[in-house]
Amino acid sequence: MSSDAGPGTITIEQVSAADTYALRAQELRQGRPPEMDGDDAPYALHLAARLDGGEIVGVVRFHPRDCPWRAGEGSWQLRGMATDPRVRGLGAGRALVAEGLIRVAARGGDLVWCDAREAAVGFYQRIGFSIVTEQYDLRPVGPHRGMLIELPIR
Repeated sequence: MSSDAGPGTITIEQVSAADTYALRAQELRQGRPPEMDGDDAPYALHLAARLDGGEIVGVVRFHPRDCPWRAGEGSWQLRGMATDPRVRGLGAGRALVAEGLIRVAARGGDLVWCDAREAAVGFYQRIGFSIVTEQYDLRPVGPHRGMLIELPIR
């Protein structure tokens, strides 16, 4: 998948967990290791947005995990979403999530949920996620809200 992003073309591709670590460390995990539990699990789906086919400017991970707010099977968690500040607002994040939702649905997922940082709630709402919790504190990061999106019936 690719989209025109002004300063270049952004392409979305599946990558290894290790390919996501530099941007995670920069944007999400200051002072903590960039690795997250389950990164190397065979079912973890890591996607990266590359600018002009080179530099990684966005990352996200999807993995099967029961939704804490909705019972049922087929739930996947979106985690480790980060975009380089230089490309925010140009569609990299939207393209990453859109491609991830397509791939999760193709793997049998019917719902994707996330612990959204308070500052990212608007982004997730604009791409179709719904807020399903009050604000809560995820230490050491800070305020979050539970959000989810139901995937189309295949």
